[in-house]
Amino acid sequence: MSKISNTNDILSVSAYAGDAKVLLAFDLKTEGSRKQLAGFTIEITPKGHPSYYLWNNLSFEVPSDHAQVAGEPPYSTANAPIHKFRWVHVPGLDHQGLNPPFGNYSYLVTPRYFDADQHMLPLDPAKSVTVTVPLVPFQKDGLKLGFTRGFVQSQAFVHHFGNSLPTRPKGGPLDYDTSQIAGTDPTGKSYSYEEQYRWLGFTARERIFEVLNAVRQTDGATIDVFAYDLNEPDVISALLDLGATGKARIVLDNADLHHDPSDPTPEDQFTEMFIAKAGADKILRGRFGRYSHDKVFVVYQNGNPRLVLGGSTNFSVTGVYVNANHVILIEDPDVAALYATVFDEVWTGKASKADFARSSYANQRYEFGTVDRVPKFDVTFSPHAQPFAAARLNEIVDRCEKEAQTKGNVFFAVMELSSKSPNPVYEALTRLHKNPELFSYGISDHPEGISFYPIGATTGVLVTGKPGTTILPPPFNQVPSVGAGHQVHHKFVVCGFGGTDPIVYCGSSNLALAGEQVNGDNLLCIRNDDVVTAFTIEALLLIDHFNFLDSMAKAPGGKGAQAMSMQPPADQRTAAAAAGWHLGTTDKWAAKYFDPTDLHFRDRVMFA
Repeated sequence: MSKISNTNDILSVSAYAGDAKVLLAFDLKTEGSRKQLAGFTIEITPKGHPSYYLWNNLSFEVPSDHAQVAGEPPYSTANAPIHKFRWVHVPGLDHQGLNPPFGNYSYLVTPRYFDADQHMLPLDPAKSVTVTVPLVPFQKDGLKLGFTRGFVQSQAFVHHFGNSLPTRPKGGPLDYDTSQIAGTDPTGKSYSYEEQYRWLGFTARERIFEVLNAVRQTDGATIDVFAYDLNEPDVISALLDLGATGKARIVLDNADLHHDPSDPTPEDQFTEMFIAKAGADKILRGRFGRYSHDKVFVVYQNGNPRLVLGGSTNFSVTGVYVNANHVILIEDPDVAALYATVFDEVWTGKASKADFARSSYANQRYEFGTVDRVPKFDVTFSPHAQPFAAARLNEIVDRCEKEAQTKGNVFFAVMELSSKSPNPVYEALTRLHKNPELFSYGISDHPEGISFYPIGATTGVLVTGKPGTTILPPPFNQVPSVGAGHQVHHKFVVCGFGGTDPIVYCGSSNLALAGEQVNGDNLLCIRNDDVVTAFTIEALLLIDHFNFLDSMAKAPGGKGAQAMSMQPPADQRTAAAAAGWHLGTTDKWAAKYFDPTDLHFRDRVMFA
């Protein structure tokens, strides 16, 4: 897996490379090194750039009672060490601005200790461990990943852009100019739609426009597109340009939510615009049995299939900038040729559910990765007949059960976990957290129940990405509500992280039995340590965030509602101090990480 480790007599540090982010995990190796533990200080040095200390959100109540590094604020981890045994570093949150550099990053981790009077001692370099790891957008052979941030409900989003959801200009055209001003941040500085979109869309947005811009700029390049939601303004502009030059064909969903003759939807408006540019023979509106649910680009060079982009990300403002989503970009002629033939089957069959379900494409698993061009994976295309759909989904169920039997692990981020009809995957994922033999960590917009990450419990974690309320207590800024939309739009399940056969199921499929029989979708199973690690880190980020948000949010009008309704200061660290939130001055915070009857213990052992 993408893991780099280093150690000394008392401390071990492991770093896992993800997609433009790094997971750090720590362990203390001796009984003595675990006593009087004040936390961990983390100093970060991007190659060729100045070093900086990671910042905490809390500080000591009386910083002067503790050893302080001159020039660092009280909430720097140099002066206020973190109380966690793992941390995901995403550059640009507190340092380096909105465009942090990529490359090798060195992390100097130092355990900190209290003296007998509970005063933190100075940094001791003899106790430090350094790891250096590439912090870059993910690529493994011919496979690239991209993830949206998916954190509009976060303090980081509010800090950068205020507490309103990303939206579109009122009354503007479908392909509006994203360089225009979208709003002002909490300091009064204006920002454009493009700046906001670039931050929220993160590497998923980069991958999407990497493909579109390459087709626009390359002679002989063409593109076929499967689209479900379609209203992202720069995507629309690119597709209109490609249509005008004869470079694009599009299969676009026409289910009721995307087609209304009396009140044209964005997809209807785009269809009219595209026909005017490219002609009616270059776009097909279809829905299979329910939805044309793929989100796919197939790129050709001089008529030869070259690459494919897929995943869970709709080409829409919500899909790229509000939802938590992923894209997968595969540069391989054999993979691209398969997707190209599937596109042609749908195109000539006019998105007929019955015709496609009877075709060979719907009744076969296609395997790749026997050579070094791409990681090992397989893919299936729906809609399927019921027996094939059930068999495909039962693979996921069986693998989850195997993990439980071997005391393994399952991480997942799945949009839905509820269904009116029997659904093997939803039922399996819903009950996972009840099994103490399994390390399970999951999130869904609509779980049937929620299980937080309490101290002293060995059962797993299952949280919601759609907290019913988002009124937070001081010192936290209020965060936007996503309303009727989705926050977690992923559809991925990781099994066996760190084991001998790690896998991740991902793609556009909602992992629903009915959906696999009526929707146009693709479902991938990737067997590669590095890819699995990247998806695991994404799961950790989402679940940790919403575990906190779900547990902290309060209902309007409830106890303390008046205090919670007051807008806290823009500087949440100052607000934390004002609210009496401070770091403790004992080592009690660390006890759960060394208690074998606590899930935190398994967490530490697994990652560090």
